[in-house]
Amino acid sequence: MRLRSAVPTFLVPDVGATADWYVNELGFRASFFPKKPPYVYASLSRDDAEIMLLRLEGYQKPDLAPLRPEGLWDTYIRMDGVADFYEQVKDKPFIRMPLTKQSYGDTEYEVRDPNGYILVFGG
Repeated sequence: MRLRSAVPTFLVPDVGATADWYVNELGFRASFFPKKPPYVYASLSRDDAEIMLLRLEGYQKPDLAPLRPEGLWDTYIRMDGVADFYEQVKDKPFIRMPLTKQSYGDTEYEVRDPNGYILVFGG
């Protein structure tokens, strides 16, 4: 027996619009269910990373960041070439934290998606 991966699953009010953002802004690919809107599910992938979206009509993710000033993340994506990827997106308005070398050795940056989910890309 071997566990292979864990996939974050985000509740969103509009699967299609959210998936389009990930495709256009971060270069993910999207697969939808059903095949025509309104979509209830999408799988987003880029290389070996995957995020799943589930529609919950009217959902608004609560902003819990004030409860943890040290930082609050929804997913951490480990990658090779983090500085190169950052160069492609560094001037975008969704960057929450610029590329930073952390004391624990990782170099990372934070992105806030349109629904308020925080993704960290690090390596």
